[in-house]
Amino acid sequence: FLSRNCTRRSWKNAFTKSTPTQNPYGQNPNARTRDLIDMHELDNVIWRALTTYQARFAQGNKLARRFPAEVTMLGAFVEPTKEAYDSLAGLVGAESRTGLFLDEPPQLPDGWKLVATVPVLQMVYESTRPPSGTSSSEAGLIELSEADVPEMMALAALTKPGPFGRRTRELGTYRGIRVAGKLVAMAGERLKLPGYTEVSAVCTHPDHLGKGYAAALIRSVVEQIRSLDEVAFLHVRHDNARAIGLYEHLGFNTRVQLHFAVVQKIA
Repeated sequence: FLSRNCTRRSWKNAFTKSTPTQNPYGQNPNARTRDLIDMHELDNVIWRALTTYQARFAQGNKLARRFPAEVTMLGAFVEPTKEAYDSLAGLVGAESRTGLFLDEPPQLPDGWKLVATVPVLQMVYESTRPPSGTSSSEAGLIELSEADVPEMMALAALTKPGPFGRRTRELGTYRGIRVAGKLVAMAGERLKLPGYTEVSAVCTHPDHLGKGYAAALIRSVVEQIRSLDEVAFLHVRHDNARAIGLYEHLGFNTRVQLHFAVVQKIA
C-alpha cells in the first residue's frame, strides 16, 4: 500500500523529527495522555486524526473511534484491546466493516471476523524540495467537486486504491484529470493531523496508464500540503511495486510497515 523485509521500528527511534501536536479544534476530553507520549506523530495515525483535526467526523469514545461509513470505513483504537473491540462493536452493525491500521497481524477477540488483511507501507515525503517533474500547474488538473462524486466512486471501484466512500471527498482536496470529458485519474487528501496530511486515492483508469497522470496528481497534492508547512505521507500495499517505485522516485521514503485489516462484527 520499503522493502518486503522491512519491520516495525520502535516508536521512539522510528523518526528523528518530533514536533508538539496542537489541536485547533480544542482539547479532546476523550484523548488519553499515553497516546501522546513516546510516539511519533504518525503512529496510530487514524486515531490521531480522529482525535485532532478530523475529530468533527469521529463517532465513538475514549477507546474506539471511526469515521461515518459514508465518509470512509476507517476506524481506530487507542489500543487494540478486547475492551476497545467491545466499544467498536457498539458503533457498528453486524454487516458493517471497519478498516484498521495495526502494528501487528490482527488477533481478533471472539465475536469478530477478519474479512481481509494485507501488509502496507507507510511512506513519508521527507525532502525539503518539491517533487521532481513538471509543475502541476502545467498538467491540466482540475479540482473535483460534489458533482464529480459518482465518477470518483466509479473510478475507485474499478482501480481499488483503498477505501473510498460517497463522502470521502469531504476529507480534503481532490484533483483529477479528464480525457474526452471522462475522469481517468485522481488523487487527494484523506487523513489529517497536526503537521501531516495523507495523500490518498491515487488511481488511474487502466486504459490511461503510463501517461504520467498519477505523478502529476501526486506532485500537485504534495505541493499543496507543503505550502501549509505540513508533511505529506501515504499508505501503499507492500506488494504494489509499480506504485512504490513511483512514490520513491517522487521523494517518498518508507517509514514503517503496518497491517491493514478489515474486520466485521459477527451477529
